[in-house]
Amino acid sequence: MQTLDWIVLIGTLVSIVAYGTWKTRDSNKNVEDYLKGGNEAKWWTIGLSVMATQASAITFLSTPGQAFHDGMGFVQFYFGLPIAMIIICLVFIPLYHRLKVYTAYEFLENRFDLKTRSLTAILFLIQRGLAAGITIYAPAIILSAVLGWNLNLLIIIIGVLVIIYTVSGGTKAVSITQKHQMAVIFTGMFIAFFLIVSYLPENITFTKALEIAGASGKMEILDFSFDFNNRYTFWSGIIGGTFLALSYFGTDQSQVQRYLSGKSVKEMQMGLIFNGLLKVPMQFFILLVGVMVFVFYQFNTSPINFNPAATETVMNSSYAEEYIELQNKQDEIFTQKKELMHAYAETKSEALAQQITSYNEGDRANREAAKELISKANKERTLSVETNDKDYVFIHFILNNLPRGLIGLLLAVILSAAMSSTASELNALASTTTMDLYKRSFVQDKDEDHYLKVSKWLTLSWGIIAIIFASAAYLVDNLIQLVNIIGSIFYGNILGIFLLAFFFKYVKGNAVFISGLITQALVISLYLLDEYDHINLPYLWLNFVGCFLAIIIAMFIDFKKLSKNNRWTLFLLVSILAYFGYLIFKNSI
Repeated sequence: MQTLDWIVLIGTLVSIVAYGTWKTRDSNKNVEDYLKGGNEAKWWTIGLSVMATQASAITFLSTPGQAFHDGMGFVQFYFGLPIAMIIICLVFIPLYHRLKVYTAYEFLENRFDLKTRSLTAILFLIQRGLAAGITIYAPAIILSAVLGWNLNLLIIIIGVLVIIYTVSGGTKAVSITQKHQMAVIFTGMFIAFFLIVSYLPENITFTKALEIAGASGKMEILDFSFDFNNRYTFWSGIIGGTFLALSYFGTDQSQVQRYLSGKSVKEMQMGLIFNGLLKVPMQFFILLVGVMVFVFYQFNTSPINFNPAATETVMNSSYAEEYIELQNKQDEIFTQKKELMHAYAETKSEALAQQITSYNEGDRANREAAKELISKANKERTLSVETNDKDYVFIHFILNNLPRGLIGLLLAVILSAAMSSTASELNALASTTTMDLYKRSFVQDKDEDHYLKVSKWLTLSWGIIAIIFASAAYLVDNLIQLVNIIGSIFYGNILGIFLLAFFFKYVKGNAVFISGLITQALVISLYLLDEYDHINLPYLWLNFVGCFLAIIIAMFIDFKKLSKNNRWTLFLLVSILAYFGYLIFKNSI
């Protein structure tokens, strides 16, 4: 990095933190102002804040790499989101607003009892506490590996920057800074996209680049198969994605808190609809950036593995010569494929497309062989360097191809995204701990000033916990998948509890509490069975299964209290889940 990049990077981050702190310096007079932002947020602030909370650094690091390796199919993951936004606007928001709740889980005590509220709050704290550490760790591990920065120091810097304005300004500071962070993010990504296209050979237009990507299998967006071997299909996105989005945006306090700060029900609803309309195109665009990076590397050499730490590990092992040989094979494939790409761009020949497919298979085989060598080198040197390089593709392109100043801007994009998501998470963790546990179950008779101070101290405490967890974390496969896996393990169960509260009035608190405990144990067991190849159940479906299990088990426990219609509903739900179980069993044998 050059001096100009450092100026752009540091200037962008410091100005965002300083502005958020200064703008909200005198605005938090009580706990309602601190946790709900004084209910002053307009719809565009809500929409951008909701989007910024979900669009972490992992989104901008991992998603382009996902597209580079696997194409545009990952966009199907988000197909259920607009459906979820409509349901939340019609059902969740009016209830939350009418009850004037601070947290989503407060509603559950009104409907069921204190222990059910506490259970869902604790489940949220576990999964969001883990996610907060990952959102800091993810960009830190990648930037430290690529730039040679000290990992723990980078984790502390990101965490401290977030803590400063989140502790100081609460929800309002989070929302204000997220607007500016999203402006930086969109600006940086659009500049990166246009630069990638401009870097392509003169005769390769954007249209021809898409055709080349299509010939390489990167533009296959829709997969209508009901195949559990494929993690991302239309059906997993529209069904599993809907359940995940319903739980995330409707019951996860890090998102609920964003729209509870709205001026009115209409502002909250418009903010979520805005997010629903923009989110899928935004993810499509980020994936398209990754596809254009793929096309760029069809005309420019690339390493066989984009993680520099992995390359260093294997080059310092007894497998160095084999790795060099693989890289040489990769370079030969690149040279031959480059000529084919130019020819295909002009002729669109089916025969050339088949040759490109053949070369791509060789490319993929070489990259897999490189991962195996890295794994062997890890064992030899007793290290745990990540072999999967999806998270390193985009940052490799940024550092090796963008001009001075823009490298700093794109790094600011990544760190801004990390800060925006982490700020929302700390804010939500503190509000849930304060209102759902501390105030409700331990200290109930203090004044507003006391709870305001407790909220700030808990924000600081959760920030420190996130930093500690990030410092002790390790990288698993693809980061964006890891965050969604953690969410999917908990979200289905929590959503099921909320749907019981909304639509099944005969089911009582004891049944829901027991069902929540049983369901969580079952979902974790299903995930572990899938992880160790005993069954075939992609993680997105855990949201669907967890939700149905929570509802069905609670209804069975309170079966005698159910109306006739509810018993027919129970029969229908059991039938659907049984058929789904049959499909899992059929795909697993």
